[in-house]
Amino acid sequence: MDAFFASVELLRYPQLKGLPVVIGGGRRPVSASGSEDSAASEDPANWPISQFQRLGDYTGRGVITTATYAARAYGLGSAMGMMKAAALCPDAIMLPVDHERYRDYAARFKAVILEIAPVMENRGIDEVYIDLTHVPGGQREGGRVIARLLQKEIFHATGLSCSIGVAPNKLLAKMASELDKPNGISILSEADIALRIWPLPCRAMNGIGPKSDAKLKALGIQTLGELAARDEQWLIDHFGNSYGRWLHLASHGEDDRPVVTHSEPVSISRETTFEKDLHAKRDREQLSDIFTRLCTKLAEDLARKAYAARSVGIKLRDNQFKTITRDVSLPHAIRSASDIRHHAGQALKRATLDKPLRLLGVKLGKLVVWSEEAERAGIQARHASQPPVTGDLFSDDS
Repeated sequence: MDAFFASVELLRYPQLKGLPVVIGGGRRPVSASGSEDSAASEDPANWPISQFQRLGDYTGRGVITTATYAARAYGLGSAMGMMKAAALCPDAIMLPVDHERYRDYAARFKAVILEIAPVMENRGIDEVYIDLTHVPGGQREGGRVIARLLQKEIFHATGLSCSIGVAPNKLLAKMASELDKPNGISILSEADIALRIWPLPCRAMNGIGPKSDAKLKALGIQTLGELAARDEQWLIDHFGNSYGRWLHLASHGEDDRPVVTHSEPVSISRETTFEKDLHAKRDREQLSDIFTRLCTKLAEDLARKAYAARSVGIKLRDNQFKTITRDVSLPHAIRSASDIRHHAGQALKRATLDKPLRLLGVKLGKLVVWSEEAERAGIQARHASQPPVTGDLFSDDS
């Protein structure tokens, strides 16, 4: 999907189309009357642009989740710090993330795809792989006909655009989908690799991260073509057996991974980075509220996905950027907010909290499919008294 979060927000606020907009922080605008209550009863599409918060007014540590293409023209992009972005484009509009709304639109566009091409692999909230091999008409014009149909039907159902790459395998399809954004269709065959893939920088290939790219550059390799020209054994000698062999195959466009229609999640987590450092004692009440909110959100995630968890962990990052994690394994699966908070609190008690914190997170692992039988077994295994969902972060009942 093209700039997915930002595009969904533009459906709500069409007056912002064509303007630089970033998603990731700030507050929702209010109506011209200045009341959030009255704003709820008014059409957000009619709110004046002056009511929206500007990036230049932001102070904090937040990062951009996504940005409109107008914002990207200023150099703004995903994972960039909001303060750095403010220096580049202080007049950009800033909006907070609305995960529930984005999940709703994700479900809509994926439902459209499944009606046309049922062999689909989820790759996060805004991206999928589709196997067109046995889809009627899937091979017409190299896949372009069905790609146009998908774009048309997705737009009809959601009002959103997407970019599609059609190729012999997942690696090349992913790269093709990035070649002609937004609202583009790129058809890529094996014969196109030398002309369209090899001139690209190595970072353009999914699987080559910043560290590997830096090492490749240090070895004099800037492009995928230069990477493909290297001998396989040379790559193995410099990058190890597994990754070196993968670099050789990937640079030649080879990938045999199938489209996987279903996979069980291993873990889920929620975390938040604070606008300012919070101290475990001085800001106890605020941290407790955040802690509870994370646990409640995780319980909602489990309920939505019909899972339960058999391990709970916490993640802390202090003002020196030291990350601390603690985990506890459980004899039975849990899924309620109160249980998650109780066991996360037990994990938290094993951490030393002598420095101000900049990040707090809670993680659930060893996920199992929930059932009424598992729920009954869990209830029988628990203590008779249920731990409270609220309370001080470091209280005895945490």
